[in-house]
Amino acid sequence: MKIRRVVTGHDRDGKARIVDDRGVEPITSELMPGCAAYRLWGRDERPEFPDDGAPRTADAYYPPPGGSRFMINTIPPGELVPPPDLDVAAAMTELERQMPGAIATMDPGDRGMHVTDSIDYVLVVSGEITLEVDNGEQTVLRAGDTVVQNGTRHAWRNHGTEPCTIVGVAIGADRII
Repeated sequence: MKIRRVVTGHDRDGKARIVDDRGVEPITSELMPGCAAYRLWGRDERPEFPDDGAPRTADAYYPPPGGSRFMINTIPPGELVPPPDLDVAAAMTELERQMPGAIATMDPGDRGMHVTDSIDYVLVVSGEITLEVDNGEQTVLRAGDTVVQNGTRHAWRNHGTEPCTIVGVAIGADRII
């Protein structure tokens, strides 16, 4: 999939302008064959306007409290099985470089399960995906369905026959427990 990102901002006089227009390359890993993550935008602080539209600090893959992330993810059907000859340590190091902090959100005892300190607004754009939460509770989502993910432990599982694409916006939150 080709993803184009257009960014607006303000000039010195406060007038709106297009400040960036380019393609975004996906993040991929042999640890998750067939998956693609497009990190479109992010910032670690609450925005204030006027804004010149320049990228702000957004080092970690998921946002801190008050920060935000905008992403597109494609999940292939079936189990995500890495190649048997994969150098797992090297692949984990590379994934940490590409998606800082994402591995730390994963439940090592339950493949794909993870929890983030964020409220996520998710739209299924194409395909079909199963959202699984604690105790194995599942719901199937199809194109046009949305999810409001309130900082809960979850996994995305594609039991369908075609790749599923979801668009998400994550807003960083405080976890008090």
